[in-house]
Amino acid sequence: MVIGVPKEIKNNENRVALTPAGVAELRKHGHTVYVQVNAGEGSGFEDEEYIAAGAQMLPTIEDVYGIAEMIMKVKEPIAQEYDLIKENQLLFTYFHFASSEELTRAMLAKGAVCLAYETVEKTDRSLPLLVPMSEVAGRMAIQEGAKYLEKPLKGRGILLGGVPGVKPANVLILGGGIVGTQAAKMAAGLGAHVTIMDISLPRLRYLSDIMPSNVQTMMSNEYNIREMIKVCDLIVGAVLIPGAKAPHLITRDMLSLMRSGTVLVDVAVDQGGCIETCQPTTHENPTYIIDGIVHYCVANMPGAVPYTSTVALTNATLPYALQLANKGWQKACRDNMDLQLGLNVVDGKVVYKGVADAFGLPLTDVKEVLRDEVEA
Repeated sequence: MVIGVPKEIKNNENRVALTPAGVAELRKHGHTVYVQVNAGEGSGFEDEEYIAAGAQMLPTIEDVYGIAEMIMKVKEPIAQEYDLIKENQLLFTYFHFASSEELTRAMLAKGAVCLAYETVEKTDRSLPLLVPMSEVAGRMAIQEGAKYLEKPLKGRGILLGGVPGVKPANVLILGGGIVGTQAAKMAAGLGAHVTIMDISLPRLRYLSDIMPSNVQTMMSNEYNIREMIKVCDLIVGAVLIPGAKAPHLITRDMLSLMRSGTVLVDVAVDQGGCIETCQPTTHENPTYIIDGIVHYCVANMPGAVPYTSTVALTNATLPYALQLANKGWQKACRDNMDLQLGLNVVDGKVVYKGVADAFGLPLTDVKEVLRDEVEA
């Protein structure tokens, strides 16, 4: 298969979809890999490393899209890329369709095959291609939240871990999944007083067992959230419903219950955000303030630590990329249910329920699409 790796062009997105090591593995299986010049530069990988691994370099993004059967990316295509996508071209990347009707309709119109990292799902309901970036984002949520609690950045002027004789900050984490767990570990390690909320009692029991003594668990419901936000300094939204829009756990009116300078970090922004006042921001302009509350809603948080993120992502995506390249996407998705669940849009049809529900679009059974491909 001919695989293309374009340079990411989303604002301050420094990650790249494939490391030189990943290129070498694909080449070992007989596949051709084209990488755009300087695609890996932001992550610390030079063109010479890709060439040594067996990649062929192309000067422009148009060249990469024009020649590739499968495009491997990190972030969803943005408007400048829509016209570059070919009918039946396989795009393997994060899409988060449920948060963008424009992107969804653009991919339907192009007739592309969109296989989303974030909905590839194993039988135990884990999301293997979302986990590495969730781990990075969860840890970064505390790192960034601690920074924006500083007074010059309009925060409350509180040191997350406090000092002897001064209480540490109160941190509230909404969601006890991968993001929430990593955020809690980081916040606890810095000495903060941490509360994790979730709707699953088994999950809360598990977290209670593994977390240090400065982390407590609480059932997530509107009453508890309203009470906790009155006394918390940093609030992290870490809610995920795979492939669907995140629910609003903090509504506009709740801001009035918070103290001025409280920091909100919404890691769920890629899926529409679990904070109603959340609007996607960039690393260039990461925050805004509403009613004295600092909102940090960067949609590609791991892009700020691209070396770590790129290596972690390639570690997770490469086994699936090899299956797609070795077998073709149709057979790979028939053989592997993990990959089949990653299909969101195929040949102008929505085949993932969360996406169809988000915009009231008709849903096509993915098995029908795969059956059609066999018959063709």
